[in-house]
Amino acid sequence: MNELLETLGYLPWWAYLLIFLALVAFWDIFIQRKHTIKHNFPIVGHLRYWLESIGPEMRQYFVANNREELPFNRIERGWIYASAKNENNYEGFGTDRDIYAHQHLFVKNAMLAYQLPAGHPNTTDPYFLPCAKVMGAYHKRKKPFRPASIINVSAMSFGSLSAAAVEAMNNGVLKSGAYHNTGEGGLSPYHKKGGDVIFHFGTGYFGVRSEDGNFSMEKMKKLTAENPQIKAIEIKLSQGAKPGKGGVLPGAKITPEIAEIRGVQVGKDVLSPSTHKAFNTIEELVVLIEEIANETGLPVGIKGAIGKLSQWEELADLMKKTGKGPDFITVDGGEGGTGAAPPSFADHVSLPFSYGFTAIYRLFQERGLTQHIVFIGSGKLGFPAKAAMAFAMGVDVINVAREAMMSIGCIQAQVCHTNRCPAGVATQSKWLQSGINVPLKSDRLAQYFKTFRKELLEITHAAGYEHPCQFNMEDVQVNVDDDYLSSDLRRVYRYQKDQVPFNGMASLKSCEYLGTLPNKS
Repeated sequence: MNELLETLGYLPWWAYLLIFLALVAFWDIFIQRKHTIKHNFPIVGHLRYWLESIGPEMRQYFVANNREELPFNRIERGWIYASAKNENNYEGFGTDRDIYAHQHLFVKNAMLAYQLPAGHPNTTDPYFLPCAKVMGAYHKRKKPFRPASIINVSAMSFGSLSAAAVEAMNNGVLKSGAYHNTGEGGLSPYHKKGGDVIFHFGTGYFGVRSEDGNFSMEKMKKLTAENPQIKAIEIKLSQGAKPGKGGVLPGAKITPEIAEIRGVQVGKDVLSPSTHKAFNTIEELVVLIEEIANETGLPVGIKGAIGKLSQWEELADLMKKTGKGPDFITVDGGEGGTGAAPPSFADHVSLPFSYGFTAIYRLFQERGLTQHIVFIGSGKLGFPAKAAMAFAMGVDVINVAREAMMSIGCIQAQVCHTNRCPAGVATQSKWLQSGINVPLKSDRLAQYFKTFRKELLEITHAAGYEHPCQFNMEDVQVNVDDDYLSSDLRRVYRYQKDQVPFNGMASLKSCEYLGTLPNKS
């Protein structure tokens, strides 16, 4: 043995490399049987798998052009990053978009833009832009809520996102006057940093779960009583990434802390049921909504991805008949989301936002119910022009998920489901999430929201309006298809949104139900 070690000591460095490669080749040819490529092309075959593993990054940085990538292209990501950092987010030398492309949209500017009068709230705060409607006002809930921001953090649960990411987002919404939707993972300590919260639960009832896995009204009452930052409650019927399929949290992401909050086992995949136990019919859903609202005093809404309309029609008919039902409806587009989903669902099940929302809005409009409901839109709406389109369709508030993630550092690595998120946003790895500077990232989320509101207001003023709620379907034009190149939204989707009651921005600022305004510290 000593002689062997002494002989090895005289070998040059390249000899060690050859020995290592020979061992790899022996392993590839005679031992491993899983990979044909490695067997038939030993050593070199490893290069193929390595290049495949970094393919998304190679395409993102070196191959794809500025407008080519999905789900968010380089220009879109760059605008979010620059806005979050309060850097120059302009572009020079004109647009590089194909403005004649299918579905390209145009916001029609007025001949004379809207001018702020003296003493207008936006003269002192260019970011002030609350919702024009009050959640729960029509149904006379005990604790109505007017969101202080028209852009807010969509449902993303602690578990899907890291503790550091959730904490940064909650601090960020406090600084920007927005609200933070908990997602279906329950109310964690990281949601309790001062920002307004919408408590969201799905078929797993995490946070309000009884021992038999059903919904517990007692836990709901206790949760809302002990946490006054909860301003509303949202029942998830389905979500855009995987409608009709329960939530999926891979076991690799389930830490003891998450297991305790959710009431599940460490390291075991959590597969929420595809249907609710607390109700089986539309009538039972409305009963549950009213019971929760009566017991907590809070506005209660529902969230759904849109497909078949028959049960939505049943809900609208019941609301028309009884005067009861949800205070708000979140329409989630089938564009996908932040969590794990089978490609067959993410790619093909449920309608994208524009198609789904217009179908739902028309349905409630035909029954004279649009003023009873706050409509929340979700589905790649985190850009001012897209938001203007959504408001023209009838949206009152928008929620953003992936855009919020990017504002705190997400690089669109698309490995949210693996627990290996390199930015520390969608992982439970202590090491990876330690890279998130919570105070800094919360500032960036807040700045992204503020920049977004400021630019949406500028577009609104250019169109001659004071508030985005005043947009209508004829204010936005979209390239359609062969019969005619471009037409306004009213002709494309065959309806005109109902006028939203609006008495000026000053009346919104003085509203007693207004949510928490931005932290000035």
